[in-house]
Amino acid sequence: MTTVDTLHAHIGEQERRRRMYTGLVGLIAVSLFLAGFVVAEELNSGSFVGGLQKFFDYPGEIVRDAFARGWDWFPLAWSYMPALIETINMAAVSTIFGGVFATMLAFCSSRDLQIWPPLIPVARRSMDIMRAFPELILALFLIYVLGTSPVPALIAIAFHTSGALGKLFSEVNENIDERQIESLGAVGATWFQRMRFGVIPQVLPNYLSYTLLRFEINIRASAILGFVGAGGIGQELKKSISWGKGDEIAALFVVLFLTIVVIDQLSSYIRRRIVGASFVTDATGA
Repeated sequence: MTTVDTLHAHIGEQERRRRMYTGLVGLIAVSLFLAGFVVAEELNSGSFVGGLQKFFDYPGEIVRDAFARGWDWFPLAWSYMPALIETINMAAVSTIFGGVFATMLAFCSSRDLQIWPPLIPVARRSMDIMRAFPELILALFLIYVLGTSPVPALIAIAFHTSGALGKLFSEVNENIDERQIESLGAVGATWFQRMRFGVIPQVLPNYLSYTLLRFEINIRASAILGFVGAGGIGQELKKSISWGKGDEIAALFVVLFLTIVVIDQLSSYIRRRIVGASFVTDATGA
């Protein structure tokens, strides 16, 4: 047997062993999952199969209450517009503040922007900490400190947005064409001038695209934080669920769903226009 044949045989043996280990690990994982499911089923007051049979009972009751309300349901849905506007305002303000802080963190954490090197790990770890704290946990803590109002929700969402957008912005910064920065530096431009004329024009379309995407996410986060007393449409939804008013729950769900759809489509349109215009400009060299 030649050296090549021996090598092929050895590789084949390693491949078979890898498949065997992968199958064994998968079998153990499935067994543990099934065993945990059986234990949880025994400890549960109900049963999983029995719960599935009742899965649509509550949504069906909500729909029946909404139809029973008749034409009065539409004015009811309209009455929640102030709460919806409050939710949108919370998402917009937190996105703006989060985007501003994210931009500063992104410029401080990008290795190719000629930043003071010791500042880079500090900015990166700060963004890691911001992303590690869920908005709900931070909002609960802030509500305990600041009281029930939209302010804790704004701070919590802006804090998390700064870390999430900062990470995305930093990756955008590290993919720019560095020749523009070098050219500006060669003619004596200051660091701020290099960032203003060499970096921002390149990264701005992606910055705006990511910010609009984050705005969509923050609207949903604002609605969820309303459940813990942060105001907005989430607080109205919690109240309706607590009182078991199906017509109000249906109205709130429909209003929130339509709002998210409209904002999602609008943001997608704006992102396409921004990215598309940037692509055309880069392709034509204008």
